[in-house]
Amino acid sequence: MSKLSQENKTDLDKEYKAAFDKISKLKTAVAPDVMLKFYAYNKQANFGNKFASNSGSDVRSAFKFNAWMQLNGMSAEDAKKEYIKLAKTI
Repeated sequence: MSKLSQENKTDLDKEYKAAFDKISKLKTAVAPDVMLKFYAYNKQANFGNKFASNSGSDVRSAFKFNAWMQLNGMSAEDAKKEYIKLAKTI
């Protein structure tokens, strides 16, 4: 990886972490469909296509797993960018 692309990756990681921290500390409720998107982008950014369903068989777990699976094939970098873009709308 070139030095420039390594710096861009580091900047993306920093921006992603800042966005994640912002969303994690929210005091106001966010619509469930938006929270599902955050969940899915976060899972894709950190685990990629290594899908593992939660042991819970409740509806909430099914929705979360389905949201993540819809991102199948998305790169971790793109997932981070989408998370950041969504965080900026909150």
